[in-house]
Amino acid sequence: MKIFKDWPIRIIERKDFPEQLIKVRGCPKKLYYRGSWDNEIFAKSLAIVGSRRMSQYGLAAIKKLVPDLVANGFTIISGFMYGVDMASHRETLECGGKTAAILGGGLDIISPPENETIYLRILENSGLIVSEYEADFMPTVWTFPQRDRIVAGLASLGTLVIEAGLKSGSLITSRFTQEQGKKLFAIPGPINSTLSQGIYYLIKEKGAKIVTDSSDITNQKIKGNQMIIEYGDSLEKKILELLGIEALTTDELCKKLEKNVSTISQKMTVMSMGNKVNESLGKWRLYK
Repeated sequence: MKIFKDWPIRIIERKDFPEQLIKVRGCPKKLYYRGSWDNEIFAKSLAIVGSRRMSQYGLAAIKKLVPDLVANGFTIISGFMYGVDMASHRETLECGGKTAAILGGGLDIISPPENETIYLRILENSGLIVSEYEADFMPTVWTFPQRDRIVAGLASLGTLVIEAGLKSGSLITSRFTQEQGKKLFAIPGPINSTLSQGIYYLIKEKGAKIVTDSSDITNQKIKGNQMIIEYGDSLEKKILELLGIEALTTDELCKKLEKNVSTISQKMTVMSMGNKVNESLGKWRLYK
């Protein structure tokens, strides 16, 4: 079985960086990387960052946007941490796209360790693992903000922020993005969520563009097939309409639809088998 250390570590010098990275304040003199470096991978690229405490809402946003971004030819860049970073890398790979992971430590230090599988998948799918530190350098508090300037610097278009508190590191990436004259995008979240506080700060104070679908980023109509829902009956239609507003438990659906548990449970089972809904954390959601 191939392990990540089977992939050689190479060095790229500043003179060979993509032009957008050279312009970064405090641009490193060199970068270490695993994979096959080609500046074309960054010619059309977007950074996606956000909270490590990603909610189901944040995950749904990633699953909605990333497939269309990949279909439009974007390379997705992120910071290889749990939460929004890892979900963005993973969804890009699931869609057959390319992704670049920028580490806060050396290339031989996988944090968290259980992410070795996705580390390998990135390499096997023509992506890149990048760091400015020696292979065995342990990440520290200050290396992650340093990493953020590279995340922002490699992205040709700009940065999309999905869920962020007021002290989130994503706001650091956002600052670097705007310093470089690139576009800043943000997905609005529930106004009562602490993970929305940083988002609304970026929208209200920093002029981040609100994103509700991929066309807000690409300025193109969404490519690919659109989902066409065929309603089995009037009850199914009502259920899908309710779940289009918010996730609900079986009991909540029973109350809203004035139906008994047996009826709703049977209907949800059939709809789940038809890939119209799925259940997560005790609540039903539209299938993603």
